[in-house]
Amino acid sequence: MRLDKYLKVSRIIKRRTVAKEACDNGRVLINGKVAKAGTDVNPEDIIEIRFAAKILKAKIVSIDDHVRKESARDMYEILVGEEDTDE
Repeated sequence: MRLDKYLKVSRIIKRRTVAKEACDNGRVLINGKVAKAGTDVNPEDIIEIRFAAKILKAKIVSIDDHVRKESARDMYEILVGEEDTDE
């Protein structure tokens, strides 16, 4: 699955266009490397997102095309930072 779609489906970032923008601006890393919006993500990958003053680091647990809002949180595990879905 594409990184921007994963960020939207998992509700880490609420809109895919915002997720794509974050990727294009170099604010998203996968396993320590800057990632583009079209980068494929896999279970066990570590995603790091730089928000304004926060850094969110999460491990991908599962990849699903469609999930309910209640289940979206189960797609990843927070490693560092606070969950921020207001962007």
